[in-house]
Amino acid sequence: MGREAKGKELTGNNLINRRNILTLAAMIAVYIIIMLLVEGDILNRQYKSLLVPVGINIILAVSLNLTTGFLGELSLGHGGFMAIGAYTGSLFTIYMNLPQTIEFIMGIVIGGIVAAVFGILIGVPVLRLKGDYLAIVTLAFGEIIRSIINFMGITGGPRGLSKIPRYSNYTGVYIIMIITIICIGNLVKSRHGRAISSIRDNYIAAESIGIQVSRYKIMAFVIAAFFAGVAGVLYGHNLSILKPGDFDYNKSIEILVFVVLGGMGSIRGSVIAAIVLTLLPEMLRSADDFRMLLYAVVLIAIMLFNSSGLRTRLEESGKLPKLSLLIKSKVK
Repeated sequence: MGREAKGKELTGNNLINRRNILTLAAMIAVYIIIMLLVEGDILNRQYKSLLVPVGINIILAVSLNLTTGFLGELSLGHGGFMAIGAYTGSLFTIYMNLPQTIEFIMGIVIGGIVAAVFGILIGVPVLRLKGDYLAIVTLAFGEIIRSIINFMGITGGPRGLSKIPRYSNYTGVYIIMIITIICIGNLVKSRHGRAISSIRDNYIAAESIGIQVSRYKIMAFVIAAFFAGVAGVLYGHNLSILKPGDFDYNKSIEILVFVVLGGMGSIRGSVIAAIVLTLLPEMLRSADDFRMLLYAVVLIAIMLFNSSGLRTRLEESGKLPKLSLLIKSKVK
């Protein structure tokens, strides 16, 4: 029995490694295609400017999916962690005089770490709550962070923080996006990921078999906060100016929409939803006054399509290709 278990473990590791290689190869192929489109001037200026926001939104959606999709806890404070990372990393690069690459990498790491520290401070008391209460408290946390930033002199207050160096480009953002997807993808397929998913499926049963529920809740919350902080640093160094209003509750809800429409517990679905919903407003820009109305109609249609069961039946019949193999499935 020991040899059989060991063999299964080795096989599982090989599958994970093979999956990582295939994922990495696919992402490199997509990057090469994007680079050819950019260098060949096939993409216009409008869509070139969206490459970095698309990558940032993917990082935000995938990281929030760890908390909301796999852990099963509704968090509306992701915009707050993003703001912490954005301002921390931007202040570091403004006041430090280091080589550009080193300065940017250190700013990303510091922004992510500070956001993770706040994730611990908030997660320890807040994760004792569940459901609507957790959503309300995390939403309040995001608004508190925004209000504090609004009244601090070092952050520029309501005028915003300016003169942030433009270090973010689609190559750097794409590399960090790949790291985020692989790290969180491996986590949810690991022993820790299975424990996190078991908490989502049955809190009492998971606790009864010895799973330390509080520990895994905080782990998922802190990791999600770290990557939200990293995305915030990339966001600040793309716009070159930060304002507190950029991180209000609408930002957190926007990230949650990516997760819900892509499929709770689906990393691939979050990636697809982040891409589509970032590009869609720009694609509808020609509609002028009806742009936001059409955007809302599309969101409602996608929600109804996902919840009606029609999508699942079409996928099972082979009439519709599966956009995500993990939608409405348990992580084994």
